[in-house]
Amino acid sequence: MTSNGTPPTGRRHGRLRAAAAACAVTALGATALAALPSTASAAGELSVQYRTSATGATADQSEPWFKVRNTGAAALPLSEVKLRYYFKADSAGAAYRFGCSWAVKGCANVTGTFGTLAHPTATADRYLEIGFTAGAGSLAPGADSGDLQLRFYQSTWQSLRQSDDYSFGAAQTAYGDWTKVTATRAGTLVWGEAPAGNTPTDPPTTPPPGSGTLWDDFGYTSYNDPRISANGWSVRANSGGPGVPGATWDPSNVTFADSGGSTVMTLETSTDGTAAGTEQTEVLTKTTKFRNGTYAARVRFSDAPVSGPDGDHLVQTFFTINDLKAPMADDYAEYDFEYLPNGGWGEPSSILYTTSWETYDPDPWQAVNQHTEDRRSYAGWHDLVLTIDDSAVKYYVDGQLFGTHDAAYLPERPMSINFNQWLIDLAGQPSTTPRAYRQQVDYVLHVKDQVLTPAQVSGKVAAYRSAGTAFEDTVPTP
Repeated sequence: MTSNGTPPTGRRHGRLRAAAAACAVTALGATALAALPSTASAAGELSVQYRTSATGATADQSEPWFKVRNTGAAALPLSEVKLRYYFKADSAGAAYRFGCSWAVKGCANVTGTFGTLAHPTATADRYLEIGFTAGAGSLAPGADSGDLQLRFYQSTWQSLRQSDDYSFGAAQTAYGDWTKVTATRAGTLVWGEAPAGNTPTDPPTTPPPGSGTLWDDFGYTSYNDPRISANGWSVRANSGGPGVPGATWDPSNVTFADSGGSTVMTLETSTDGTAAGTEQTEVLTKTTKFRNGTYAARVRFSDAPVSGPDGDHLVQTFFTINDLKAPMADDYAEYDFEYLPNGGWGEPSSILYTTSWETYDPDPWQAVNQHTEDRRSYAGWHDLVLTIDDSAVKYYVDGQLFGTHDAAYLPERPMSINFNQWLIDLAGQPSTTPRAYRQQVDYVLHVKDQVLTPAQVSGKVAAYRSAGTAFEDTVPTP
């Protein structure tokens, strides 16, 4: 959440809920999601096999399972492949969530996002798009992906009707070729037939003049790797808020290690129940040069400590921020993803907040902001996307719209990009037994002045990794 010099957060969010109008959690997936094309050739062919283990006309969840087979003569990078399963929404406002039960290539390497068709038909007005990260690897000629045991369901857990879905096949209880699912490679249709008028294509996106990109795969060796500073990052060591007064910010607790073929950054926060024994962690950009556009990160939240007793009021974050020049200054800006695994700020258990800040006064406390929250566990890896244009602020979690905030909260000045993990207070767990919590970050991406869909973010990330690009920063400094 907040960086050095931010007001006490217990007061901040206690007033936040009273001062801000609550926003309903949404997961509409209502924007057509198209991946940015890779630069690789679309040469080579593939086929898609499908089966379902939920054969009823209605079901608690739809269960489209797939296998992707390389029928060409050259290796097929799965990161270039997108599948679309087409269905008819149960209602105009229905929201859906994606799940991966099991995959030979690893569920962490499979993405699922929802989109809306430009030309609805009697059997399809939405689609589920399946993609792959670079970690899924490539298929040799004649090889297949193995099982992709996928599912999706209404966010309300109401039964869904699938008998009227374009891609559904009740009789497909064993894998077989299925042309009612489409596959694109590098943006070109190579398998299947979409509902009439909805052929999936991924046209190139031309960046507007003056745009730029920050991309970091966090492929560092340690917190004092000289490339961290050279690439514009600061690993915090100075004192101050947020969090427990008297706690320290220890840079040595920021580490880097290989995980599934990719280096991830780990922020470890620890405490023994005392302020002097509390160590918090933060990594932030040294410059404030980020404003409109798309912000994205893949972050792993955790519900339990890696050691010691659980229960601390922990905050795990990805956010942007600038400084408050004066109380209630209208050019302040902050946009937060904040996960509280054990509650806090008056909440009894797990909650994820997204908050857009216009301004505040630290004393006496006043807040002008808008927030959205979801009271459930978010333990595990999540794709977090924030978009800011001249009309709205939007937050996405795992490809689905989580919250939309009003134009009144748009930034007036550039900001920094931050990750931190800290303790609200020491009231959640009174034990003096040492304990430690970890938040992990796989990558961060910012594209200046462009609003990308979550699927376009996934495509851009896959392209960077396919090219072996560890870092890029072409965002101009104001």
